Amino acid sequence: MPAKKNNIDKLAHQKILDHEKLCRIMQKQTQKQIENIKKQIERLEKIVISSAAFIIIGLFSLLLTLFKYIF
Repeated sequence: MPAKKNNIDKLAHQKILDHEKLCRIMQKQTQKQIENIKKQIERLEKIVISSAAFIIIGLFSLLLTLFKYIF
């Protein structure tokens, strides 16, 4: 004979289901935020690399100009 479910069991089960739904929603939001942060980091990496390249090129051209005047 199956056990009878009382109201407390039903309430506990509903609370668990509600909690799981909330966790899934929050997990989706967290994943979206992580993706946005990844995109921002990639953008910043590109900016840093290009800035470093411009600085290196500028310093190299300055060095060539100085060597031109010395020799």
